Amino acid sequence: MFHALADPTRRAIIERLVRSPASVSELARPFEMALPSLLQHLGVLEDAGIVQSTKLGRVRTYQLEVDALSPAASWITQQKPPAERRLDRLGAYLSRQAERKK
Repeated sequence: MFHALADPTRRAIIERLVRSPASVSELARPFEMALPSLLQHLGVLEDAGIVQSTKLGRVRTYQLEVDALSPAASWITQQKPPAERRLDRLGAYLSRQAERKK
């Protein structure tokens, strides 16, 4: 999932799909890339379970999977307290060092 979210183009696609489902041509419009490249990005998102696609006739439409990002959000939330504690310790250390130099 984090590999899929690491790319700015894929994050932009997700931001677009938050509003509503969209066809491949709608998703391609803001990007200056070949259609096969965009389809590759969509494939990565679909393989990660972030989006799903449906095909009606010749039109393939993508939509965001409900709660697809919940595991990533949960992991990030779990990492926040330990990271904050480390930053607090670093801040205290730097304050002590600054006081010693005075």
